Amino acid sequence: MDPTITWENQALLSNDVAVQYGIDLSARTTNLAALPRRVWGRASRMFADQYALSARLELDVQHGMDRVDFEVDGEDEENDLKARVLGSAAVPRGIRGLRSARVHHLEFTKGFDNDGNRVTVNPRYNVHHNHADVLVTYDADDTLIKVTASQDDQTVTISQKLNGENMISPTIGRDGSLSLAWDRKLGEDNSIRTTLNPNRSIDLEWRDAAWTANVNFPMDDDDLRGATVHIKRDIKF
Repeated sequence: MDPTITWENQALLSNDVAVQYGIDLSARTTNLAALPRRVWGRASRMFADQYALSARLELDVQHGMDRVDFEVDGEDEENDLKARVLGSAAVPRGIRGLRSARVHHLEFTKGFDNDGNRVTVNPRYNVHHNHADVLVTYDADDTLIKVTASQDDQTVTISQKLNGENMISPTIGRDGSLSLAWDRKLGEDNSIRTTLNPNRSIDLEWRDAAWTANVNFPMDDDDLRGATVHIKRDIKF
């Protein structure tokens, strides 16, 4: 086990700029140089009460500190439109460092309201793998339908609320693959999600307020010796 302590904080600066920042620390190391794992910061601002823009920078301290990952999000509330750009850049050393920025992922989300129902169209493009797909969702009260389509694959997920505590979500792929997820609310800020991937694995995610536990059971000839468990807790000061 390699537990990590997460610390984060936020502040409101002048000109309505909101700032969030944090650091991940190793809970087991005795080496001060290996104590910090990840440092990040985000700045956000609203313009004309309609447009929102935010930028997030993240530095992996344990991998050379020679690259910073960035995320830029924009939103036009009136037109129900969102955009996101993900990428990385070398740690700036003058103008040359700034020119090394590369975009890895692009996506847009456009929403529509239809007689009380919600439709979203979300085209995405992964620059690294030259892969594009489109996610279309249709939200109608207790039923949520998601269709993901690309040149290579198509999947359909239909989520159905059974009652206030339970929801099931089967997913079917074009190749005939099938998975089934069951979400159950156990109380306030407490829920468990079980996902069955036939002939592959059973995954459980249990959220209890600040605690999150993930368990993966590989399905290989009924042998569960390869099961993995990951537990984390968010700590805010």
